[in-house]
Amino acid sequence: MDTTIHKIGRRKTSVARVYLSKGNGNITINKKKSTDYFGVPLLDYKLRQPLSLTDSEKKYDVKVNVYGGGITGQVEAIRLAISKALCELDEQNRKVLKPEGLLRRDPRMVERKKFGQKKARKKFQFSKR
Repeated sequence: MDTTIHKIGRRKTSVARVYLSKGNGNITINKKKSTDYFGVPLLDYKLRQPLSLTDSEKKYDVKVNVYGGGITGQVEAIRLAISKALCELDEQNRKVLKPEGLLRRDPRMVERKKFGQKKARKKFQFSKR
């Protein structure tokens, strides 16, 4: 593989564009190292999960452009995109990633605020008198 594989992952309002190419395991997110961008070890583990499950942590470089949402949504969007790219590389990866739930797009979104209410479900304080 000399070409770059491009995949998109989404979660809540986050959108991640991932470019996977041969390399030595560097992950760059918005032109920063992944450890500098997120800074939380748990999120870094989540980010590298599809690569470690398929034993390809040191084989590919990952370049990511991500925007929208918070850091957790961004990490999960990146994780989905990396998983999709690894499946395109080798169909055997699908058998490893699918049981872990890494190929499923999480459909949960924030519920909209309704008029006459404080939030989506919370009401304004009721006063009897």
